[in-house]
Formats: sequence, structure tokens, C-alpha cells
Amino acid sequence: MPGLLALASGDGMSPLVYLTLVLAIGVLAQWLAWRFKLPSILLLLAFGFALGQWTGVKIDDYLATADAQFNPLLSAVGLFVAIILFEGGLTLKFSELRESGLPVLRLCTIAVVISMAATALFMWQGLGYDLWLALLTGAILTVTGPTVIAPLLRHVNPTRKMGSIFKWEGIVVDPIGAILAVLVFKAALASDADSAWLAVLVSMGKLLGIGVIGGYALGKLVEVLLRKHLIPDYLQPVFLLAVVAVAFTASNQFEKEAGLLTVTVLGIVLANQRSVSVKHILEFKENLRTLIISSLFIVLSGRIAVDDLTGTLWKGVALLLFLILIGRPLSVFGSLMGSPKTTRNERIFLAFLAPRGIVAAAVASIFALEFEIAANNGMFDDRASLIATQSAEISALIFLIIIGTVAVYGLGASPLARMLGLSSRNPTGILFAGADEWARVAAKALADDGHQVMLLDTNFSNVSAARMLGLEAHRANILSEFAEEELDFNGLGSLIAGTPNDEVNSMATQRFIHQFGRAGVWQIAPHDHETRNRTSAASDVRSQVCFTRAPEHADLQEFVDKGGVVKKSQITDIFTFEDFALTYEGQPYHILFLSDESKGLRPAPVELERVSRGTTLYVLLPKQETPGDKPTSEGQ
Repeated sequence: MPGLLALASGDGMSPLVYLTLVLAIGVLAQWLAWRFKLPSILLLLAFGFALGQWTGVKIDDYLATADAQFNPLLSAVGLFVAIILFEGGLTLKFSELRESGLPVLRLCTIAVVISMAATALFMWQGLGYDLWLALLTGAILTVTGPTVIAPLLRHVNPTRKMGSIFKWEGIVVDPIGAILAVLVFKAALASDADSAWLAVLVSMGKLLGIGVIGGYALGKLVEVLLRKHLIPDYLQPVFLLAVVAVAFTASNQFEKEAGLLTVTVLGIVLANQRSVSVKHILEFKENLRTLIISSLFIVLSGRIAVDDLTGTLWKGVALLLFLILIGRPLSVFGSLMGSPKTTRNERIFLAFLAPRGIVAAAVASIFALEFEIAANNGMFDDRASLIATQSAEISALIFLIIIGTVAVYGLGASPLARMLGLSSRNPTGILFAGADEWARVAAKALADDGHQVMLLDTNFSNVSAARMLGLEAHRANILSEFAEEELDFNGLGSLIAGTPNDEVNSMATQRFIHQFGRAGVWQIAPHDHETRNRTSAASDVRSQVCFTRAPEHADLQEFVDKGGVVKKSQITDIFTFEDFALTYEGQPYHILFLSDESKGLRPAPVELERVSRGTTLYVLLPKQETPGDKPTSEGQ
């Protein structure tokens, strides 16, 4: 990195150095956001803007073309946005709509109309923009988008219901906003009201026909190809990538901005078919999305000059305040009024989370240029000069809104969600796969201390016994779609796969890596964990083993069958970890969990050499009293 920065500070930076810097800084921003629990989009914008100002180099310097009306960057951004929307569509399961369907429908219809009308009115009457440009901006600003919603949801960690609503709204309204922008542009170019209505209806028919019907048909075709194994496994991710690119480009050739709707519908169709699994494709697209988002925000924010922002600063601040304080709350409360599917706190949270992202910037750039060209070609009569001038301001204005909404919502969403009881500050609860007696004893000890736990088991007796202890338990297979898609894991930070089946445990940890991360998935020791033979699962499908001395399922069950109890010990300056080891020297025991203020609750690793002061140990012991410890739960 220092060498790259030295090269960047010199004159005549090569394209290779610039692209390498974009990649390196993007990854650095993502890592810092993860490390310090900050909104990644905010850091990406700041780093990209700083890179552009410090080096004085922008992506446009490498994209000069003879045709001033053709911007290759906008074309690339459009294609990248299509990939992101397709990947977002792959995550939209209709099963999520059982409890969030009505709010999503209202937010994507009534709320869009209210938002567009209110924003356009403010732009027209409050900021003095031409009516058509005000309507265009209102249409563009109805979008939120997965490029900003997904990273913010990962940062906020809201309830499953809230996450589903924001995810559906953020993905579905993107093509809707683009469609509205197309309709406004078509109506603006019409000669009279009758022609405007006809242009809107014709364009709407084309957009819906190409986007919905074309996307559905293409999705079914891809499903058949995958089901019949006509596409080899290794080629499937890049095959889908090519399909998305072709679908997006071909749709846009028939009707401007129809491509976003086509790829979104394509993703939703593939996500909800049952004949083939697309999980491996989704994992590939998720990695690609992270790379695209990092690069796009660095590149686009680096294009903005200080003069561009200061020229529209007061208008941008006024519009930003209107959107945050009036526009979004008005559209949310207006559309969800009387809705039995959302609580007051949920509506408040929805009203104060609507960041704008890449789609808004891309669509604004495209149509601002279209309006400017039309005005310069003599359209709009006596208003042509005004529209040409104001069109040039739209892109900078939208970028100010992107910066402002990402900053405000990125910093404020997480505290607001916690205040409203819709997320937890540092989720450290434990999800137990398996509810055998040892798991119930351990979970009861944690729950009695105020920690959140959840148990899953297919055995009705185990689930009933857990519920009798007051524990949250569900009769479900840890590998089922129900567990992954319908249970709310808000507040849970780790999975312990503790079923009697070692293979199920390994599969469960692999399946939930996307939910808890590799550091948060654990399994109890397999029966052959100390050997590597032909009957052992490969190391790459196993996860980290939990609990000191690596007890197997049979060992844990034997402990509780003989009346084993979970006790806790507080490590202090007086009672050190060495004192703890001496206290229980010669006794069979297993340290199950550690808990402290900085890291919260977490499973204990097999090898635990030292524990810091202030840490609480949850220890599984034989049923006997030992000085210095207070029992928290006993085997039932």
C-alpha cells in the first residue's frame, strides 16, 4: 500500500495503479467498517472522495470518448447495478411475505406515489425547479437500493421481519423508480396532454411486457437448463452472470431502463423455484456484490469535485432535510396507516431508514443528460434554457442526497433500532442445534443469567422438555429451509451444532456461516476428532470445536445423566484463572462458555490457556458442591 500511495501522488497515474488503488481502498474500507462496527458505505464514500481530491485523478480521465453523449462509465454502472439487483432478487423468498407482504406491497405502491408527489412538489415550489425536472427527481428519489440497504442491514442487524421488509422494498422499488423516471421523460417530450398519456401507457406496456413477462420466461428457461444438467456446475455462476448481462442489455435496447425490472424478476423466479438449488450461485454473486459495491462507491465518489457540491449545497441540504424529516415519514405513515401487520415502533423505524445509492446516481445521470440534450435541441420552448441549466445540477444534487442519507441513516439507524427494541447492540446469544438434556442444562444456565438462547430439534420430547424449562425451542431440522428462512435469529451471535450426528453438525455449521460468520459457528467434538481416517469428515467441512477438553456428545450426556450441573466462576484479581484450575484440579469438568463486557458471551475453545480478569466461566461439573462457586442450573 505505501508503494501504491507513492505512485499515486505523482503525476500521470497509470490506469493500473488507479484500479489497484480502488480495489485496495475499497477492501480496506470494508475491513475497517467490520472491525469498528461502522457503516461500510459511509467509509467507502469518504475514502473515494478523499482519493479523488488528493490525487486529482478520476475514472473519467481514462474514459474519454469522441461522442460526448456516450459515457462508458454509466453503461458499466448500469450493468453492475443489474448484477446487484439480480443477486438481490435471488434472496427474495415469497415465504418471507407471510408476515411482511402487506407492508411491502404498500411501501412499493402507495408509499412510492406519496414520496414522488411530495418530493416533486417541494422541488417545484420550494426550490424553484421546473415541474418536469421536479417530477423526475421525485421519481428517482423513490428508490433506496440493495447497494446501501444490504450493508446497513448487516450493520444494524434488525429483526427478521424488519430485515425482510427493507430488503424487499430496497430491491423492488429500484426498477419501479427507474420506470417512473422513464415515464416522466416520455411525458415531458410529448406535445400535449393526450400525447403524454398515450406515451406513458405505451411505455408502461413495453416495460411490463419486457420486464415481467421476459424475466419470468427467462427464469423458467434457466431453471430447465439447470434441472436437466445442461450447464456444468463449474460454469453455472458465470453462465448466470452472462445471462444477466444479456437480459439487461437486450431489454434496454427495446425500452430504456426495462433491464432493471427484467433482471429483478429473473432473480425472484429462480429464488422461488423448487426444482434446483441456486445457493452456490447466490454465494458467488454475494462475493461479486461486495467487490462491485466497494469499487463503485470509491469510483463514483471520486468523480465529484468540491465545486460541484458547493454549487448546489444549500439546495441539497434543504432537500435532504425535507426527505428525512417530512418526505419519508409522510410516505411510510401514509401508506401503512391502519396496517395490522406493523407496530408503531416498526413504522417509526421504517420512516427513518431510506438511504439512496448507486441506482439513484445512475438513473439521475442518465436522465439529467437526456433532459439537457432535449433542451439544447429546442424542446420545452421558452423553458429550454432553464431546464438545460437545472438538468446540469441534478447529478450533483442527487449525490449530495446519497452522501447525506447514508451518513444520517448509517450513523443513526443502529441506535434507533436498539431504542425501539428492533435489534440488539452486540448479538451474542446462542443457537443450539439439538435439544438433548446436556443442551437444555447449558441453555438453562445461560437463560437464567439473562442471555438469549434458542434450541432446535426434530425430537418432540426434547423440544417439550426445553419449553417446560422456559426456553425458546422449535421443532425443526437445523438444515431445513424453515430454520434458515423463517426463524428470527436477531440477538443470536453463535451456533453450537450439538446433535448426536457428527455429519449433521458439520453440515449445519457450513450452512450457517453466512448468518454468523466462520468465527461464530461451532460444533461439539466428533467421535473421531483426534484421528484422520477414511470414515472421518474432511477438515474443510468441519468447523471449530467448542468446549474445553473436547467432549463428545456421549461425554456431555453422561455428565448430565449423572446429575451434572453448570456453575459459573468469576475471574478476578483475587480469584485468577490459575486459582480456578487449582480449585478443580483432578476433577472432570468442561468449560462451556466465556462471558465478559468487551466480547460478550461466546463458546469456549478446546484449548483455553488464559482468561482475562472480569470473565465469567460457565463450567459443566459433576453434581457436587465446590467452594467459591455459585450454581446457576442443575440437570433436570
